[in-house]
Amino acid sequence: MDLHRLTEDLEIVSQRYAEEFGFRRDDTWFLLKLQEEVGELTQAFLAQTGQARAKGRSPDELAANFRAEIADVLCQVLLLARHHNVDVEAEVTRKWLSRPW
Repeated sequence: MDLHRLTEDLEIVSQRYAEEFGFRRDDTWFLLKLQEEVGELTQAFLAQTGQARAKGRSPDELAANFRAEIADVLCQVLLLARHHNVDVEAEVTRKWLSRPW
């Protein structure tokens, strides 16, 4: 997967979403949207692990929701990085992959 291309595709989707629902994506929105998605991921994790109500969902549905929330968090991280001109690939290489562990 090409992270740059993925991010550009996500940007198009995010712009359309903002236009459709009439809000401005600014510094605060990008950060708070990521926080919202992390909260939803937490909720999905708790439900999947039996630490919150399943709300009638099957184990397969809970697992699918957990996976979907991971995708949402990743997408919002990439959008936040793009908004702040952060080269995620370069930063991952610098921070994680160039250490002599």
